[in-house]
Amino acid sequence: MGNPPVIKPLLLIRRRFASMRWRTRVTLWAAATLAGLLVVLFARMADLALAQFSLHTAERPWLPFVYTPLVGMLVVWLTTRFFAGAQGSGIPQVIAATRLVHQGKRVDKLLSLRIAFAKMSLGTLALTGGFSAGREGPSVQVAASIMHFFHRFLPNARIVRAEDLILAGGAAGIAAAFNTPLAGIAFAVEELGRKLETRTSGVLLSTIILSGMVAIALQGNYNYFGHFDVPDISVDILGPVLAIGIGCGLLGGLFSRMLLWPQRHSGFVVWEWRRQHPVWFAGACGLIVAILGWLSGGMSFGSGYGITSQVIASDIGLPWHAPVTRFLATVVTYFSGIPGGIFAPSLAVGAAVGANAADLFGLAAQPIIALCMVGFLAAVTQSPITSAIIVMEMIDSHGMVISLMAVALIAKGVSSRMGPELYQQLARGFLQSSAEDAVTRKVNR
Repeated sequence: MGNPPVIKPLLLIRRRFASMRWRTRVTLWAAATLAGLLVVLFARMADLALAQFSLHTAERPWLPFVYTPLVGMLVVWLTTRFFAGAQGSGIPQVIAATRLVHQGKRVDKLLSLRIAFAKMSLGTLALTGGFSAGREGPSVQVAASIMHFFHRFLPNARIVRAEDLILAGGAAGIAAAFNTPLAGIAFAVEELGRKLETRTSGVLLSTIILSGMVAIALQGNYNYFGHFDVPDISVDILGPVLAIGIGCGLLGGLFSRMLLWPQRHSGFVVWEWRRQHPVWFAGACGLIVAILGWLSGGMSFGSGYGITSQVIASDIGLPWHAPVTRFLATVVTYFSGIPGGIFAPSLAVGAAVGANAADLFGLAAQPIIALCMVGFLAAVTQSPITSAIIVMEMIDSHGMVISLMAVALIAKGVSSRMGPELYQQLARGFLQSSAEDAVTRKVNR
């Protein structure tokens, strides 16, 4: 006997929905895989760029005074001329894009394959010039661009909203860049989306996990900066935790305020000159970065990955000026307008502060370095859970978990008293630019 007439349409509908679900999954898996591949490729390109800079400047200490300004000018010229929207970290662009998409507005100037290509290529080029920038924030924009591009291939765009896919891509970028899927989830909740809806959670988790698996498959199950060999700690850590939380909170809050200076005081003569002559301004910033690199003996060049890994692995001492020059080099690099992030440089500043503090007070170096890395990053980003998880991945000591979280929360609390959240505030600048562009297009019509 055949199926009753009423059952046949129901079976067809069920099969159609099952087919649609599988097409959706395959599309999302393909997007997540490609995002993970590109983030890994970006990491390899960045490592090669940093190695080339070190190789060419080792016997030519004068080279950065010429090469770094020229690279900065070239990168900013290409960015402003052809790839507007690729400058800076990339995280504010992703935050702004999620809000614009939710409003039904276009985000081609913030997220696209063209922007992803520019972020990777120009960010790598900037690292060949020794600028103090990281690849982690840019990886967020790259991965979000890929996920947003694949949204058009979903069988039904209403199954997964565009802003949800952008959110998942941004989180996957952090997960693949740091090899910490849990940090990607925390970052999505803390910074990008501020909430984890039921309909989004499955997409978010599967995308992050798949991108992280791709990164692990290609690079191995590594820790981003290496591994901390932390001895057992006691109640004596309470004093350093409080001091580090407050101290790093103040330093990170100052760092964040400095990065927001152009936005909050746009009429200042320096920022007026930057708007009128962005390429020459980038050249001046490159010269300052070269001077700081010379003064620091090369320690402030690049992302800070190399020197921080050495500090963690071998417990080497650092000169007193290491955190100062890295701090200033990162601020000037961000002012220049090149595509580059602040995650790795911020962790490097924290590690340098920790190494100096441990040496000054005669404390065990490894726990203090770990606490300062968490404290400074949490103060800069005001994302304490993400900051703590990134460093927790490097530590084989459950005894430090509470200490790391405490420092992160204290530092975030101090920093929040000094100013607004960095990425959220920078995102408002892109939202304002988008609104101004919309008004201009309407007037021109």
